[in-house]
Amino acid sequence: MPWTRIFSGVVAIAVALTATLLGGWYFTFVYAVIIYLGQNEFFDLVRAKGIAPAAKTTLAVSLTLLGICTVDGNLADAVMPIAGTFICFYLLFQPKIATIADISASILGLFYTGYLPSYWVRLRQINSASAANLPLGGYFPSSWSDLFDRANVTSIPQGLSVTVVTFLCIWASDIGAYFFGKYFGKTPLSGISPKKTVEGALFGIGGSITVAIISAYYLKFPQFLLTGAALGLLIGIASLLGDLTESMLKRDAGVKDSGQLIPGHGGILDRTDSYIFTAPLVYYFVTLLLPLFN
Repeated sequence: MPWTRIFSGVVAIAVALTATLLGGWYFTFVYAVIIYLGQNEFFDLVRAKGIAPAAKTTLAVSLTLLGICTVDGNLADAVMPIAGTFICFYLLFQPKIATIADISASILGLFYTGYLPSYWVRLRQINSASAANLPLGGYFPSSWSDLFDRANVTSIPQGLSVTVVTFLCIWASDIGAYFFGKYFGKTPLSGISPKKTVEGALFGIGGSITVAIISAYYLKFPQFLLTGAALGLLIGIASLLGDLTESMLKRDAGVKDSGQLIPGHGGILDRTDSYIFTAPLVYYFVTLLLPLFN
């Protein structure tokens, strides 16, 4: 593996974990940068097909959505249909008559690279407001033992712990699928991504489940074996589907990478595709399903 790939990967992980630890508007700002870059890459793929989306309007709405999620995540669901309507109105009154493809690509851009990723902000905000001890709603542990001592785990904001666990499960899934598929994979998974194998996918999902079960025990989830396995399965499958979806978009656009921003890795979408479908599932698992096990 090239050193540039390793170095850029380490830097990206360090930035992600620091922003996740701080939470609040610090997390939102870092994520807004990712959304901005990723959405631009998405619309570049769209333009490669000769489509003219409402890129600037969609981007402005998506960034506004992140801010609203930081203040009150419940309002985000109201913003989505209003934003979609506004984008349609914008396209209706352009000098060039918009096509079905223009409207569809704009709404998909809002949903795929705006609304779904906004759930990461919602996820990090769970039970975090009361724990904020920094300006701009940020958080910093009073003692590092709060993070690494299971006896003190309840003092950590739930949004922080669950977000980190989700990251770990995605990483376990991606790394496990890559290495096991590379050396032991024989059965092609899908024509969308010829290098992916069934063996790699299964091992990746298994890695996600293993990490989730260990994390569920550490975080004192009720019935941790069951809830951990369910959470790991959701994350593993969502991570895989996110990867395949982005591969499908690139294949249709006729490009290998969504961009060249990250040395050795390609574009932002190439590195974050596994995260797009994951956050909404984890958010509703934690807020709706997990309480039922109590």
